[in-house]
Amino acid sequence: MNFDFSDDQKLLKDQAAKFLADKCKPEDVRKILESDAPYDKALWQGLAEMGFLGTTIAEEYGGLGLGYLELCVIAEELGRACAPVPMSSSVYLAAEALQRAGTEEQKQKWLPKVVTGEAIGCFAFAEGVQAPTPRTIKTTLSGSKLSGTKLPVADGDVADFAVVVVKTGSGTAEGDVSLALVDLTAGGVSRETVTTLDPTRSHASITFDGADAELLGAEGEGWAVTQDILNRAAVLVAFEQLGGTQAAMEMARDYSLERYAFGRQIGSYQAIKHKLADMYVKLELARGHCYYGAWALSTNSPELPLAAAGARVAATEAFRFAAQENIQTHGGIGYTWEANTQFYYRRSKLLGLTLGAIGQWKERIVRQLEQRNAA
Repeated sequence: MNFDFSDDQKLLKDQAAKFLADKCKPEDVRKILESDAPYDKALWQGLAEMGFLGTTIAEEYGGLGLGYLELCVIAEELGRACAPVPMSSSVYLAAEALQRAGTEEQKQKWLPKVVTGEAIGCFAFAEGVQAPTPRTIKTTLSGSKLSGTKLPVADGDVADFAVVVVKTGSGTAEGDVSLALVDLTAGGVSRETVTTLDPTRSHASITFDGADAELLGAEGEGWAVTQDILNRAAVLVAFEQLGGTQAAMEMARDYSLERYAFGRQIGSYQAIKHKLADMYVKLELARGHCYYGAWALSTNSPELPLAAAGARVAATEAFRFAAQENIQTHGGIGYTWEANTQFYYRRSKLLGLTLGAIGQWKERIVRQLEQRNAA
C-alpha cells in the first residue's frame, strides 16, 4: 500500500502552491476580512481558469476528470493560503451531490457552470445549532414545493443553487429524508447573511416559502447519500485543515527565529521549543490520518467512513492547536488586529464546526469500530 502521492500529483500541488502564493497573499485575505465582500471573486475565477474547480468533475461536463487525490493536494494548498473562496460548498459538497445522485439533465444544467465558476452551489443541511438527524429535519418537500429554513448554510448568501436535505415522509426514519435541488435565484427564496467568527467565509440563513424544487436522487435515499457526501467532504476539508496547520506552525517557527528577548531568539527557550514540537507532532499525526482518508476516498473503500472520521478528528485538533499556539508564540502582538495570526485562528474555529462538530465525528469512529468488532 503506497501512502505517498505520485510525481504528477506533487507537480499539481506545486502549481497550486505557486498560484495561491501569487494570487492569495495575506493582504488579499485581509481585504476580504475587512470588507463586506463575501469571497475573493478574482481568486475564484482564477481557480476556475486553472481548472481546479473541475478537478473531479467528468470531462463531459467540462471538468478535468481527475481523481480525488488530485483534489486533496489542491485542498491542502487552499488551506495553507487560508483562501477566501466557496470551494468546499460548491465543489466538495454541492457538485459531489450532483455527480452522485443527479439526473443527466441536472448534471448538464449545473456542473459545467460550477467548473467555470459561473455558478456557485451550497449544501443546506443544518436547521439550527443541534446536529441534524432524521428526527430534527423540519424542511419539507411536498410535490415540487419546498418549505422551511436552513441555518447556517455556508456560502448560502452567494450560491446560485442549493442541494437541500428535506423531509419527504411523515415519520422520523432515515427513509423519510430526501435531497432537493433548488435554484436560489427563483421565487420563494429569501436569504439573510449571518455573522460568524471567520468573515472570509460567508454564511447565511435561507428560508424557502413554497419555492420550486425537484428531487435529487431517489425519494427516501437522501440520508444515505448525505452521509456518503459528508464522509467524502470530511477528507477534503481535513486536507484544508492540514494545510492551515502547516502554515500556522511555520508562521510560529519563523517568528521565533526572528524575535529576540533578553538577547536571545525566543525560539531558543524551551517553552517555545515545546510549543513547536507539539505542533509538529499533531501535524504529522493528522497527516497520517489524512493520507489514509485520501486512500479510502480515492479507492471508494468500505473503510471510508472510519478513515474520514479519523482524518476529520485529527486534522481538527491539529489545526485548532497550531492556530492557538501560533498566537501564543507571537506574544502580545499575536492578539492584535494587525497580526495575520488571526486568519488561521478564525479559520480553524470555522472548519472545526463545518460538517458537524468534532464530537459527532468521534461518535462516528466509535460506531464504526463497534460495527467492525461485531462483524
